[in-house]
Parts: sequence; structure tokens; C-alpha cells
Amino acid sequence: MNAAAIVLAAGAGTRMKSKKPKVAHQVLGKPLVRWVVDAAHGAGIERVVTVVGHMKEQVEPLVAADTTPVEQVERNGTAGAVAVCAQALADFDGSLVVLTGDSPLITPQTIQRLVELRQENDAAVVVLTMELEDPFGYGRIIRDESGQVARIVEQKDANAEEAAVTECNSGFYCFDARALFDALKKVGNNNAQGEFYLTDVLGICREAGRKVMALVTSDPAECLGVNSRQQLAAAGKQLQRRINNAHMANGVTMTDPDQVWIGPDVQIEQDVELLPQVMLWGSTRIGEDSVIGPNTRLTNTQVGRGCVLQETVALDAVIEDGANAGPRAYLRPGAHLCRNAHVGTHVEIKKSTVGEGSKVPHLSYIGDCTIGAGVNIGAGSITCNYDGKHKHPTVIGDGAFIGSDTMMVAPVTIGAGAVIGASSCITKDVAENALAMTRPDQIQIEGWAEKRRKKQEQE
Repeated sequence: MNAAAIVLAAGAGTRMKSKKPKVAHQVLGKPLVRWVVDAAHGAGIERVVTVVGHMKEQVEPLVAADTTPVEQVERNGTAGAVAVCAQALADFDGSLVVLTGDSPLITPQTIQRLVELRQENDAAVVVLTMELEDPFGYGRIIRDESGQVARIVEQKDANAEEAAVTECNSGFYCFDARALFDALKKVGNNNAQGEFYLTDVLGICREAGRKVMALVTSDPAECLGVNSRQQLAAAGKQLQRRINNAHMANGVTMTDPDQVWIGPDVQIEQDVELLPQVMLWGSTRIGEDSVIGPNTRLTNTQVGRGCVLQETVALDAVIEDGANAGPRAYLRPGAHLCRNAHVGTHVEIKKSTVGEGSKVPHLSYIGDCTIGAGVNIGAGSITCNYDGKHKHPTVIGDGAFIGSDTMMVAPVTIGAGAVIGASSCITKDVAENALAMTRPDQIQIEGWAEKRRKKQEQE
């Protein structure tokens, strides 16, 4: 497909009331502008130019890897925004799609249809339009006697008859690139806002004898732009439903889809069950037959088959087949639960491997640790990995048994099959199959408690 794209992302978005530019705000863990850029790439368009301006230092890092950022220094309208791309696209001759960076619901399929319709008809432009019950604020599509698109009139410039039109401009176009840049040279700013409108290009192309066409979307929500926090939430709800419906159609169960949030890059196999208040972000992948939730948030986490994660937060973690975590487990970056491992209530794992079939059931912190297979970590045990300046490793061999309330002061190695007595502070390596404990002798003074109570009564 001989097509390129321009993504308009230079606006301030003052109604957002934010320190961030509008297009940097996120929906389902992904910035608005990335939704649009990814839709263009998904349509088969490799060459994308992004127009930046307001707070460009925050926008450019979001798009620099796979688009060409171009700055609009003077923000004087949509025609001006497109015109600054002329040099970056000087060698391009084909279909040029113009997209707005604050419209995350646009789909690759619609972009493809715009390109195909323009190419099939050799049109100068195809504009994506929508029918709205309340068109206030949108540019109106004005057609001639034969039903062809004659021009687009902005809300502030519309007379009463034009304002009554319900077919509206979405802000998405596919142009003949050469026709577009030639027409931009003729665009003026004689309008209510004193701006250079991209919509004026349609009338200029029509006067030049070129075809101007419209593609009416069957889903106006696809054209929803985000200009406020309320609209940001509305776009998020639309995308939540779209993504959740796609996963359910592929065999994923959701107890209540309105209480499940899934990012666009998450992969879920069939027969996974997602319980209420589940959030899945980034590159998370979940294997079949796993149960996730309730109250669970996974970010960039790989989950195997047949896992159960309850009330678990995991970031950049790996959970192999049959492993389970929670309730109220925290798996920090580098946590790796091997097959059939168990991490239980109020347990935090950081940069550590929990070996196959090993258990950390209760109230423990495991950091910078390698745990072998078949190990049991008693309640309240901690790897003391930080000396105030450096992190140190702990190694626990296969089949070791760590008694409750054990402090393992790293660096330390506990051999395979070793047993650590409860309430020990282990500061030295423990040999394989040895018993180690640092518990002091128990002292008992008969009658002491009764004497203490009598003394307190006399005071």
C-alpha cells in the first residue's frame, strides 16, 4: 500500500487542566498519540510523520522510535500543522492519511478503507464523516445537489441552515499527497478564528476539478476526540469494551467485564478466567486455564498455564505453569516463580527465583535470592539483602526447610536439605543437610508474673 500518515499532536489541550500535553495522557496504560500511531502502522502504513508543538519534549519521546517528529512552531490551524510536514514528505507521492493524535478509537480497518477508497477513485481527498444527533462543535459536511461533498463549514462559521446539518467532519482524511500540498498554498485565514483550516483544501481541490469524497463511518464513537478528562474517561470505557469483547470472543471468561481493564498489547489464551477488579497492562501474557483476580494488577508479566493469582500485584515478573500467588502478594521486577511454586499472603518477592514446588506461604520478604526446588520458607522470614549501600545474594538449596521468623543475612548460602530452626538469624553459610539455629536458651523464673501484677496494684 503506497501510503503515509501525518498525526497531528501539537495542541495544548487546555481543557485537560494538566501539566502534561493532551496527547500524552493515557488510556488503558497507553498514551493517546500511541493509539493513533499504532493504528496507522496496523493499517500497513510504515511512514508516519508526527506534528509536535506544545510541550514537545514530552511528546517526542512517545513517537520518536517509529515516526518522524516535525515541530509546528506557529500554531495557526490544522492547515498550518499539515503544511510543516511538506519537507519531511517532499519525496512522497501517494495516499497521505491525516489523523488527529487525540482520537484513540480510530481503527486500522477504517484507515485502510480510507486509503482504498481514495486510490480506487483517484480522488483528491476522502474525508471520514459521521452522523450525530447533536452535531454542535463539529464541522458540517455540506453536499451539493448531486450529493457530492462540496465543502466543510466549521461551527463558528456556519449559518443556521448549515448548522442544522447532522453529517459531521471526523477530522480524519486521506489525500492525494501532491494535491494536498499544492492546495495548502492557497488556503487563507478569512474565518471567525483567523486560522488556516485544513477543511478548506476540499473546496480548493473541488474547484480544480478533482474528486472530493466522503466515507461515512458506521460507528461515530470511532471518531471520538479527547479534549477533557470526561472525554478521556469516555474513550477509555469504549476501548475497554472493545478489547474485552474481543478477548471474550476468543474464549476468555470475565465475571464482570466492566470491572476488568486490559491494555491493547496484552495476550490471553482461551479458558482464562478474569475476576472483578483485574488490571492487565503492558506486554502481559496469560496462559490457558489460569484464574486471575480478584483485585489483581499485572504489568509486563508472563503467566503460565493453570496459575491462580489472587489479590496480586506483579511487575516485570515471570510465573510458570501451575504456580500461584496471593492473596495480597507483591511480585516486584525480577520475581520468577517456577512450576508449581507458591507465594502466599503478604509476601513480597523481588529479583528472586522461587524454585519448582517451593513455598513462601506467609508474611515474608525474599529479595536477591535463588531458592531451589522443594523448599519451604516459614512465616515471617526475611532475606536481609541490603547493607545500606549494596545488595547481596542469598542462595537456598533444594529441599531446605527454613523455620518461621528466620533472618538470612546476605551474602549467605544455605545448603540443600538443610534445616534452619525457627527464630534464627543466619549470618554464615549452612552446610547441606545440617541443622542450624541461633536461638538463645529459654529462661523461666517461677512466679515472676504474679509478683509483677501485685507490685503494679500497689503502685
